Amino acid sequence: MNPFDRLSRRQPGLTAGFFTAVAFFTCIPVASQEAEEWSLAEAAWAFPLVGAGIGAVAALGFLVAQLARLGDWPSALLAVLSGLLLTGALHEDGLADTADGIFGGNDRDHRLAIMRDSRHGTFAVLALVLSVGLRAAALAQIGGVIFAGLALVAAHAISRALLPVAMWTLPLARAQGLGAEAGRPRPLMVLAGVLIALAIAAAALGPLHGLVAMAVAALAVGAAGALARRRIGGYTGDVLGAFQQIAEVTILLAALALR
Repeated sequence: MNPFDRLSRRQPGLTAGFFTAVAFFTCIPVASQEAEEWSLAEAAWAFPLVGAGIGAVAALGFLVAQLARLGDWPSALLAVLSGLLLTGALHEDGLADTADGIFGGNDRDHRLAIMRDSRHGTFAVLALVLSVGLRAAALAQIGGVIFAGLALVAAHAISRALLPVAMWTLPLARAQGLGAEAGRPRPLMVLAGVLIALAIAAAALGPLHGLVAMAVAALAVGAAGALARRRIGGYTGDVLGAFQQIAEVTILLAALALR
């Protein structure tokens, strides 16, 4: 189901905004009538909170696997799998489509057409393997249950807080699709999401390391945004998914380097 089928164009209160973000980013059924009435862009402040919850579920998967003495690598892969199951691989699908389009097309229109195609090619497969592999490798090398869990919370929170930043700063690549339907967030919503993510990162990784991790992720997403702008003219819903994946991988690798 298109996650925007439940969302329209009104401005949410805090509770409705949070449930709107939950409805979009996860497979959790949201029964609240309020959450079915709001624009996703106006819920941008809640993105890092929902991300932190997803990271906590992934951390729980890592903890259970470690308690079962499955070892670092199986535990890391199960942590990644926990996040995939909760989100329905929403961002991974966007990463795959973006990789095929950005690197496989001959011109802008061809690249956008490839991204609309549900079939995945070589670049998509490579992108998914690298995303899952690098996340699992970072978690396996971190090893420690507590720090790995905190890194997951920070990574999922920051990576989603950067999406409204991209939505606010980059042009839309096309007038239709999920990216266009989401709307453009107000600067106040963008700032609120960034500050919430910074607070979560500081609590999880420490103030300095949290700031460094967010800065590195922002640079990585900024570079990806510049590439998307040059290749297809801006962002789409798929491109936002790719940004989330790039940021999540970057933060986990930064957490590994900073531990």
